[in-house]
Amino acid sequence: MPTPAVLVRDLVVRYGSREAVAGLSFDAPTGMVTALVGPNGAGKSSTVEVCVGLRPAASGTVELLGTPAGTADAAGLHSRVGVMLQDGGLYPSARPLELVTYIASLYPHPDDPSHLLDSLGIDPGCRTPIRRLSGGEQQRVKCAVALVGRPELVFLDEPTSGLDSAARRTFHDLIRGLVSEGASVVLTTHLMDDVERLADRVIVIADGRAIRSGTVADLVGEEESVSFRGPLHADLAALRAVLPDHGDVVEQPAGHYRVTGAADPMVLSAIAAWCAQNGVRTADLRVGRRSLEDVIVALVGDL
Repeated sequence: MPTPAVLVRDLVVRYGSREAVAGLSFDAPTGMVTALVGPNGAGKSSTVEVCVGLRPAASGTVELLGTPAGTADAAGLHSRVGVMLQDGGLYPSARPLELVTYIASLYPHPDDPSHLLDSLGIDPGCRTPIRRLSGGEQQRVKCAVALVGRPELVFLDEPTSGLDSAARRTFHDLIRGLVSEGASVVLTTHLMDDVERLADRVIVIADGRAIRSGTVADLVGEEESVSFRGPLHADLAALRAVLPDHGDVVEQPAGHYRVTGAADPMVLSAIAAWCAQNGVRTADLRVGRRSLEDVIVALVGDL
């Protein structure tokens, strides 16, 4: 088997007495997109900061491209790794092309800065300092900085935050193109659409530990469910009483409900009758497999 692009074993990160990462272990396979997902405070950004050398680990080991991080040999990784952090990483007084051109000069075989900025929706001739760009425009420049070196491995922390739908799709195309050329990507995000479109492997992290991993299909599974929107904290006893064996209904955030089990006509009829009795619009009923967001909410809620 090829050496993983990233190998993390028993990683611990502390902030004073608080343990932000508590013995985390995972692999990011070579030539794939690995997504780290989980709630705020799960330890995702802290893990990325240790991997790229911005934060020391209390204990544990990290290897990038087969090289132990934090050693003398790791200096050679700088030209092989790209980084897009959630915060920082830009020179506020520089103009976009100036900054990306400078970053490109640090790599042996960079992409064309002008072409990359243009593909991300930033005019290469823009004379506006980065500090005066909008939040979404700054995100695009940060993405260009991370990708211009054609890195073998790239870390992307909340890369599409603040981007509109068209810009996000452009970003998705860039990442898939990078991976098709053999690069490896570690992505952290709260946007499940990014994960579903990009990730070959998903690591679910909570309380500083990996609690589940697999492909999106592995995590979502084949089980069908019925979802609908209703009043907050509705009385579900009557609905549960008419569901078949092994069926259940659970309340999710913001008044969303999900009925598990086979979505056969009897179940749909029972749900429709309950909705009518409780003033819930049956037009809101949706039949299908549960979403990745549903899975993650359930996994974290079970801890």
